[in-house]
Amino acid sequence: ASLTYACRCTCTENVELLVSFPPFSPVFSFLCLPLQTVQTHKPHFLAVHCQEVGGKNYEASMSHVDSFVNTTEPRVYLDENYKSQEHFTALGSFYFIHDSLKNVHQFDFKAKKFKKVVGKETYSETLESTPSLEKEKFPQDYFPECKWSRKGFIRTRWALADCAFDLVNIHLFHDASNLVAWEKSPSVYSGTRQKALGYVLDRITDQRHEKLPYFVFGDFNFRLDSKQVIESLCSTATLQTVRAADTNEVDKLIFRESDNDRKVVLQLEKKLFNYVNQDVFRENNGTSLLEYDKELSVFKDRLHELEISFPPSYPYSEDSSQGKQYMNTRCPAWCDRILLSPSARDLALKPENEEKSIVYDNIGPNVCMGDHKPVFLSFRITAGAGKPNANKHKCCVVQ
Repeated sequence: ASLTYACRCTCTENVELLVSFPPFSPVFSFLCLPLQTVQTHKPHFLAVHCQEVGGKNYEASMSHVDSFVNTTEPRVYLDENYKSQEHFTALGSFYFIHDSLKNVHQFDFKAKKFKKVVGKETYSETLESTPSLEKEKFPQDYFPECKWSRKGFIRTRWALADCAFDLVNIHLFHDASNLVAWEKSPSVYSGTRQKALGYVLDRITDQRHEKLPYFVFGDFNFRLDSKQVIESLCSTATLQTVRAADTNEVDKLIFRESDNDRKVVLQLEKKLFNYVNQDVFRENNGTSLLEYDKELSVFKDRLHELEISFPPSYPYSEDSSQGKQYMNTRCPAWCDRILLSPSARDLALKPENEEKSIVYDNIGPNVCMGDHKPVFLSFRITAGAGKPNANKHKCCVVQ
């Protein structure tokens, strides 16, 4: 209580690892905006969680990853073991610690104790045996059609400023087909994500380790309720169903205005969501559509989120000249989130007189950042801010 030192924790989620682009100048141009955000908030502790390490073409691009990592001085955990179908998640977690923080500790999950952080630490390929983290790919029967893809989570545990907490990097399942997502409310994909997220929350709060506040951030792939949002956007339109000639399966759905020369309002295909008025997803940050963002409601007692004040984070155009334009592949949605346990929320919201120091926003709103727009959470932790004795560890007293 006598300590006045405060540290700021900034959590930034970035869907594509930066080096999935060609190396050198394009990478550093891409880094410019995240660095501006860091310079604005001046964090003492910075966590960056990445999904899809190496990009979509990771087998060809993975060689660029090490070149990028060698230019940094963080503690880095990258899953580059793409030859292992059983373990590969393509997750990456970077942690940067300001020189002024002299007494930071990280948890050793095998020894079950905190150890003082000293120097740089980089691990890749063999993360399953790395003691300073827990990493897991979802069980195979969790995957749609049991076809394994790069989905799972990485967990690290930290102690600083008399506070200990978990940081969890997560990547959940996407919607494979707009047509399937439209069939019922909630969609089958929503149920798959719910099951996987519940699995992670159960794992990080089980009896193996002390329960601590936790922050979960990454690509949750949360989508708007497709059936309900389409019915709202096309409430006065008539529906035309087009079926494939050979299979008679639904190939596309066309929603037309009843008058006005039967103008097409929305055309929906497996990987096409072509809506006539894309501005609805940008005006007032698209918040009129948040009522259809329902997937987190299942976890309302276990996870909390600050108010969303940025547009849907996916799917943005990858054309460098169209930083605000969405692709017509999926209904825009807030896929990328930073979620807090109830105790983590209390940690972030205290002290009450510093609420204005909390920022939850996206990065590069007008600039191309890839198909996902990164989001970040910045907040201040005061030494000993956790509940009395609940999260204190003698090892992490700030000196």
